[in-house]
Amino acid sequence: MTFPIQFNLFGDAVNYHIIFETLAFFVGVRLYYYLKKGIADPISDINRLWIMLGAMIGALIGSRVIAMLENPAEIMHQTWLTFYQNKTVAGGFLGGLFGVELMKKIIGVKTASGDIYVIPIIVAVFIGRIGCFSMGVTENTYGIATNFIFGMDLGDGKLRHPVALYEMAYMVLLFVLFQRIKHKNMRNGDRFKLFMVLYFLYRFLVEFIKPYHPLFLGMSSIHWSALFLFAYYYQFILRLLRYAQ
Repeated sequence: MTFPIQFNLFGDAVNYHIIFETLAFFVGVRLYYYLKKGIADPISDINRLWIMLGAMIGALIGSRVIAMLENPAEIMHQTWLTFYQNKTVAGGFLGGLFGVELMKKIIGVKTASGDIYVIPIIVAVFIGRIGCFSMGVTENTYGIATNFIFGMDLGDGKLRHPVALYEMAYMVLLFVLFQRIKHKNMRNGDRFKLFMVLYFLYRFLVEFIKPYHPLFLGMSSIHWSALFLFAYYYQFILRLLRYAQ
């Protein structure tokens, strides 16, 4: 297998990444509307659209800002083009979360709104990471060199942790988990909070096997994003820990 994995289109080499990135968005949206059928949604359709707009704007900004902070030494050399082109899913989730909360305050919605998005997000991330994996070391989703059994040559002649594949496997586990608790009696909004905590826990841990640039106290912008998320949801985490006991 040669990375990046490409196909020919009218004589030009095209990366599969853009195909899977587009497919992830399309499938995620269609799955959301499929799951929404037959559900008594306490939030009106127009308010859902405003909330989704807030999520998209927040994700657009958050994904770029956190990605910019991933390499502190290059911040002052950023152009608008490189700022827009660099993005990270973790930053998108964090920005999307606060984009939603801000929009809900503007339109006066106080009901938790995230549970219905959990499964579509998991499926979309899984599909998107196929594209990230296809890019090898040309996309910032590869791990450090390793002798671990899962080490792969991602295009630079070294065996590396294929962290994109790890994340795909983790998404499968999360999908199974949320299917198992689908009918469990939980507070409105808790499923989304659980997903966010579990996803950022994974990103915090996997960051240690990626070649990252420290932002502060030896930790990257992804580490600090995860810690910020944990602090934001600290009441939910404490409640979860009490429940687990």
